[in-house]
Amino acid sequence: FFKLSLKDGKLTKLIMDDVRYGGLIKARNADRLMVTRESFREFPDAWVSDMNFAGLKRVSNANPQAKNYFWGSVELVNWTSLDNIPLTGMLYKPEGFDPRKKYPMIVYFYERESDNLHAYISPTPLRSMVNRSTYVSNGYLIFVPDIVYKIGFPGESAHNCIMPGVTSLIAKGFVDEKNIGIQGHSWGGYQTAYLLTRTNMFKAAEAGAIVANMISAYGGIRWGTGLSRMFQYEHSQSRIGGTLWQKPMHFIENSPIFFADKIQTPVLLLHNDGDDAVPWYQGIEMYLALRRMNKPVWMLNYNGEPHWPVKRENRMDFQIRMKQFFDHYLKGLPAPSWMTEGVPATEKG
Repeated sequence: FFKLSLKDGKLTKLIMDDVRYGGLIKARNADRLMVTRESFREFPDAWVSDMNFAGLKRVSNANPQAKNYFWGSVELVNWTSLDNIPLTGMLYKPEGFDPRKKYPMIVYFYERESDNLHAYISPTPLRSMVNRSTYVSNGYLIFVPDIVYKIGFPGESAHNCIMPGVTSLIAKGFVDEKNIGIQGHSWGGYQTAYLLTRTNMFKAAEAGAIVANMISAYGGIRWGTGLSRMFQYEHSQSRIGGTLWQKPMHFIENSPIFFADKIQTPVLLLHNDGDDAVPWYQGIEMYLALRRMNKPVWMLNYNGEPHWPVKRENRMDFQIRMKQFFDHYLKGLPAPSWMTEGVPATEKG
């Protein structure tokens, strides 16, 4: 936090630490401030101080039970992309990390995440991603790389940023290179599916709410807003940089469905039939393509749920199944019956 003088524009630093401060409020009838302070290991309790942050004092202890559990740590890591761009990411390590041992690792990403270095992550059933606290407390490394994009090549951009980040960690000696998984949702799910067409490095992958086919998706509607999907492929997140008729090969080359025959990695798909952002037929296209080629693939659909599971019981169910999936492939645990036998629609909970 800084203090700004409106008289001369001078900034004076009041406090800066390796934590995240938030929720700044001032007392109505006193010159006192209250903020939250957090890090990956520190719950965002309430802290109070004077107007200059002197004598900052914690006044709540809202999560004392955390001390009873393995938690882990996080640090920034750096590498260079295949396009020669310096990049940063986060590496989450288990409690008691030993660099002489080898650990299974899961790669999770979206676009840029390293600004969240000091975010506290409660071990709650998240809607669409691996819970970093939960997984590191169970002996996993979690790698969260930043990605920069080149217009027209979103899939290749992800590949060129993520893969050298993974190999740079393998070179350090503590990653079990034979047991690396990857997980992403929505835009991250699309990139996960794309990466599987380019590399067999990953032993297992979970991809949620993916766009498998940019051509069929281009002609759809985002049912939640009523907007045509075309804008996001031309000029928004997908970054193709032109229409389907201007850049047809870019739409094909960035669509995992056309290269699904190259996928060797077991895949767990999540796509709900109430998805109002990415129509769930995109997940069906990828699922049926992989099934057609007799590749190991499973698809979860929580009936009536939107872009991700919202109901707590569905979030719990998804997180349990995803961890069972990764534990089976990356730790060698027995496969659960839903993977080996399936769940008939008539028996769904």
